Formats: sequence, C-alpha cells, structure tokens
Amino acid sequence: MMNRKGYWPFLVPGLALCTLVVAVPLLMTIGTSFTEWSGVGSPRWTGLANYERLMHDDNFWKSFQNIVLMIVAMAVVPTLLGLFLAALLFDYVAPRLGDRTARALRSGLYLPQVLPLAVTGIVWGWILHPSYGALNTILDKAGVGALARNWLGDDRYALYTVMAVMLWVQIGYPVVMFMAGLQRVDPELYEAASLDGAGWWQRFTRIAVHQIRPEIAVVLITTTIAALKVFAQIFVLTRGGPGNATLVPSYFAYQNYFERANVGYASAMSTVLAVLIVLLTFVFIRVQAK
Repeated sequence: MMNRKGYWPFLVPGLALCTLVVAVPLLMTIGTSFTEWSGVGSPRWTGLANYERLMHDDNFWKSFQNIVLMIVAMAVVPTLLGLFLAALLFDYVAPRLGDRTARALRSGLYLPQVLPLAVTGIVWGWILHPSYGALNTILDKAGVGALARNWLGDDRYALYTVMAVMLWVQIGYPVVMFMAGLQRVDPELYEAASLDGAGWWQRFTRIAVHQIRPEIAVVLITTTIAALKVFAQIFVLTRGGPGNATLVPSYFAYQNYFERANVGYASAMSTVLAVLIVLLTFVFIRVQAK
C-alpha cells in the first residue's frame, strides 16, 4: 500500500494539466449550453432551449448524416484496408524485398499522418481545383477529360471527395499499428497451421486477425473519435459547402460560435458531440474487454 501511494505525486502534474485543459473547458461549455450568449456581456439562462432547437435543426441532423460517412472513410475502410496492407508488407514484401523496403513503404503510407492538417488541405485543394488542378489536368491529358469534375464545388461529389482525402490521410496509422501487432504473433502458430494445410488467407483470418484484436480495437476507437472531431480539412477544403454537402458537427459548431456569435447554441452542439464520443469510447472498451 505504501508503494502505491508513492506514485501519486508523479500523477499530480498530469492530472492538474488535464483538469485545466480538458475538464474546466468542458464544464464551462456544458454550462454555457444552457444559456443564450453572444460572447459579450452576461449570458442569459434559457434552460434546455438550445437542445430543443438542435432537435429541430435540419442542418444539425445533416451534419450527423455526413459524419456517419466520414466514420466509414476514416475508421471502417482504413481499418480493413490497413489490415490487408500490413499483412502484405509483413508477409510478402519484407521476406522477398527486405525489411528496409517494407519500412520505407510503411513510412510512406504514414507520412500524411505527420503532415500539418492545414497543409494537406491546401495541397489537395490545389490538386482538385476545377480550373488548374492536377487531377483534372491529368484526366484531360489522358484523353478522358469528360471525367473532369468540380470535385469540391459540386454537391454531388464534394463529400465523397473529402472522404477520399481523409482515407489517404488515415491509412498509414492502421498499417503501422497492425504491422507492430503482427510482429508479436508466435511464428509457431503459422507453422502449425501450414502443416495442417492452411493457406495464407486462412492463416491471416484465423490466426493473425484474432491475435491482433487489441490493435484493431485501438485503431477503431481512435479513428472513430478522429472522424467525429474532423475539422481542419473541412475548413480548408470546403467550409462545409457547397451548401451543406460537407457540413460536419465540429464545423457547424465553429460557424455558430465564431461566425454567428451563437455561443450558447454552439456549446450545446459541442456538448452533444462530446457525450457521443464518450459513449462510443465506452462501448468500444466494453466490447474489447469481452
């Protein structure tokens, strides 16, 4: 018992910082969500009025419809594709071309994760520009100019284009996590399965995937939370447009807070989003524990 108490002084700085940076702003946001406030002067208590308004706000529900698709693009697809790429690098590239080649490819896939979000947004904005963008220019040079589109300015394509960009950003993270997980799988399990006639696909699905469940859970939790909070690329690429085609909750809250000075309403949106993130994290953790 004495040894356990000895750890508490080392936890105090982290707990104090967490309280100052996370807990206090969260409590202030929750309190503000029950008021009408422009950010100047004194807030006026309105109770649940902001939450009632949210329930009848079509833009709010539209933003959550969009975020479901963003979760698919940033969590579901990267996890599935990351499993395949990690296995490909681990089982085929490394044994045949060497560990250095596999590490180089892994680093290349992970590079978008370490680039500033605003920079990736600006670069992709240049690539996808309808007039001078590289993508439409390549399509035109290849003789398929009819496929050129206003990728970010047409509400039929804007959301799917942003989803593709976010998939490019996210894919390296699960690859790195899953390759690390595959390294701890006991090779004797693969050898035993091979002796029983199991092929690569059976070894991968029946052994590897089950052995790296903790990594899969971590990837799903963190990428889902990232999708729910996505903001920077939306801000740089589309500003939620055209219309509300790419509107997401975090950007909708930003619009109401900074552009429309509806601080109480924006705080209600942020509170709902924070509660949703906590609930999803709790569900993921419970499922993984089972």
